[in-house]
Amino acid sequence: MTFSKRQGWLLPVLFAFMALWIIPAQTVLAQTPDAVSEDSVLPVAQKAEARLVKDKATLADITQQIDNKGNDDAKLVDLKGKADDLAGNAAATVAHLRTRLDEISTRVTSLGEPPKDGAPPEASVVTDERNKLNAEKAQINAVLGDAENVSASASRLSNTITNLRRSLFAATLFKRTEISLPVLAEAGTEFVGEISSLSNSLTGWAIFVWNYKRLSMFGAVTLSIVAALLFMVGGYRFLGHRMERRAFSGEPSYLRRLSVAFWSTTVQSMSVFLFMSASAFLLDNFGVLRPDIAPIVFVAMSVIAFIYFVSRLTYAIFSPTQSEWRLLKVSTRGAHIISSAMLVMALVNGLDYLFSTISETLNSPLILTVAKSFVASIIIGIILFALSFLKPLASTDIDGDGRDQRMPRWLSALLRFGGLLLIGACLTGYVGLARFLATQIVSTGAVLATVYIGILSGRAISKQGIFAETLVGRYLGRRFGLGPVPLDQAGLAAGLGIYCAALAFGVPLVLFSWGFQPGDIESWAYRLLTGFSIGKTSISLISIITGILVFVVGYAVTRWFQKWLDRNVMARGQVDAGVRNSVGTGIGYLGVVVAAIFGISSAGLDLSSLALVASALSVGIGFGLQNIVSNFVSGLILLVERPFKVGDWVVTGTVEGTVKRLSVRATEIETFRGQSIIVPNSEFINSSVGNWTHRNRIQRAEIPVSVSYDTDPQRVMDILLELVKKQTPVLRNPEPHVEFLRFGEFALDFELRFHLADLSHGLTVKNNLRMEILKRFHQEGISIPMKQRNLNIHVDGDSNPQALAALMADEGDKNLVSQTATAATPKPDMPKPDDVDKPAKDAEVETARASVRNRKA
Repeated sequence: MTFSKRQGWLLPVLFAFMALWIIPAQTVLAQTPDAVSEDSVLPVAQKAEARLVKDKATLADITQQIDNKGNDDAKLVDLKGKADDLAGNAAATVAHLRTRLDEISTRVTSLGEPPKDGAPPEASVVTDERNKLNAEKAQINAVLGDAENVSASASRLSNTITNLRRSLFAATLFKRTEISLPVLAEAGTEFVGEISSLSNSLTGWAIFVWNYKRLSMFGAVTLSIVAALLFMVGGYRFLGHRMERRAFSGEPSYLRRLSVAFWSTTVQSMSVFLFMSASAFLLDNFGVLRPDIAPIVFVAMSVIAFIYFVSRLTYAIFSPTQSEWRLLKVSTRGAHIISSAMLVMALVNGLDYLFSTISETLNSPLILTVAKSFVASIIIGIILFALSFLKPLASTDIDGDGRDQRMPRWLSALLRFGGLLLIGACLTGYVGLARFLATQIVSTGAVLATVYIGILSGRAISKQGIFAETLVGRYLGRRFGLGPVPLDQAGLAAGLGIYCAALAFGVPLVLFSWGFQPGDIESWAYRLLTGFSIGKTSISLISIITGILVFVVGYAVTRWFQKWLDRNVMARGQVDAGVRNSVGTGIGYLGVVVAAIFGISSAGLDLSSLALVASALSVGIGFGLQNIVSNFVSGLILLVERPFKVGDWVVTGTVEGTVKRLSVRATEIETFRGQSIIVPNSEFINSSVGNWTHRNRIQRAEIPVSVSYDTDPQRVMDILLELVKKQTPVLRNPEPHVEFLRFGEFALDFELRFHLADLSHGLTVKNNLRMEILKRFHQEGISIPMKQRNLNIHVDGDSNPQALAALMADEGDKNLVSQTATAATPKPDMPKPDDVDKPAKDAEVETARASVRNRKA
């Protein structure tokens, strides 16, 4: 079996689909017999009891760690995850034990009650089994209570950790510190001493590096620079046309501005981030950093990367020097002020964290850290308060004076409230709260701005007709021949994907900045993916996604197998087109059903739960779905019996045409005028159907011919046979023949009969034959008479032949005029006109006129 280039992509899919079933089977078969037998021989209660012993030890260890490290939020997050896992394992044990109890109860009930006194004894096998089941039931009940206690204790411990973290967070934020001028003066003195200590540490580290780690330092920095340059060069290599504003001329579209802003910010920021991360990793692994210097260097690199990211982001959004690339409708002056203010706030917040790390590393007094956070929060609060009075929006009024406009009132009020809140918190001594809020304003604002760009990009690309103009849209249209409607739908899907990517990127970062630990998000994501309960229903996104993927893979394999079987097996075997259509349709429905069953099973849905749905459907079928089921069953009968197939010429009722498509509900018939008619399949089963091409496409055709009485009949028959034998589509067996049908009223009637190999040639052959017959008859002098009818009208008495002739002439029958004039001429034995009664003569005239009018009609 060979695969074309278009079919080659299915091989990995087939292998992956097979691996879903083969690998688990191999894993089971690969287990040693001893391990399998040992696990299966152990009773359920003993296995649960062994697991509970380990769970109790883990529970005691978690409780002890909480007592020892109750002030470390990151450690508390890990402990909470362990407690949640422990609670889940204990709950699963409880459920397993309850299931076994139900099985034991059902079995004991089936065995029946033990015989009473005086009753015949039961078999010893039954008694032994009942005693064994009751003993296991008692053991399970004892273990079950222990498992429920462990599950409840683990749940309470998880809630305790949550409350402890909440209290620790509140204590950190709302801790009040006395702020006064003497305190700030003392902090200034300590700051000078800290600078001196930092200088000595950096000098000693520099001497150490120069003397002992010079090559390591040079190698780490060089490798980091090379990694960053490779990433940046690769980004510009593949995305340079999407990053450089100079690559575009004219007024850029909004989608192009978003694309340039996104790619330029991402590639450049990631290059700096890669350089900093690689440098920190290599310096640490090469032994260049000392323990007293490493935290400072790591934080300094993080601050530099964050400040660079904010600078690129503000430049991409506001573009102070190139207004045509600006994403927001702000003036040039407003763009300069806002971008500068955001950069200053990021710098102040970053320096605050750097100085705090330096103080913590050098063991400086706490008041120094408080003073630094106080100054940083005050500066950020003043900047926010000042921005609320800014008029950054560009004027959109053509007839106005061109002055800049104020920002929306809600935004101005929000900025003023934030600025005053930071300043007020600092002045009242809640410096920790002020520092936390200042950090959130800067970091969360940068993340939200990035997410906002993603949302704008998704909105722009999902507009009608926009995706088809992009590079991907043009490629898809060229590669797969997609039209405007499929490309527009692909644009909607692309926009939705960008929304999801932006939210998946932004939500975790926002949660991190608000104090959540990675363990929290990991735990939430694990619960969301592996399963969460709504009432008594458990929903697992991973199972649902797996079920969808299994169905998609099964559907793709079915479609591929349909095409492969049709093109490589049935086409080579010259199987009839109708058989190919029936087999392909049956395989398609069978494959979809099998894929749906596997998909539902992989999604974790119990097929037995569909019994209620099936019963409801049966009631619906009995009332409202009779026709649908009838058509469905009729379609299956037609596919199996095949009274007609695709391409047949059929006649049913008032419909006549060629069968184009067969399905289980209806059949599509295309008439010879090009109209498609959808006929329910039940009509083909319940009524007579004519099939011109049921067994073959041979058809007998007839052409009637009439000649005058003075023509030789044998000559006519010879001419007709001679002409029909010259037509190529006419079969020689059965041989064409001419029938002398009858002596007609005005002519001799013949009929030329012949057979065609394909009835589709009937009209063409008949048309050619008629033209040849007419031409040959003209050459031979054979006339084809016209049908005639003679009408004689006798008028008695005095009449006006000339008036009657004029009447007949007006009616358009010259032959009748001459005959009527002759009939109206008086004969010798006829009475004179004067002897004829006048009313009778008028009646005869009216009768003549009515006869002429009827004949004309």
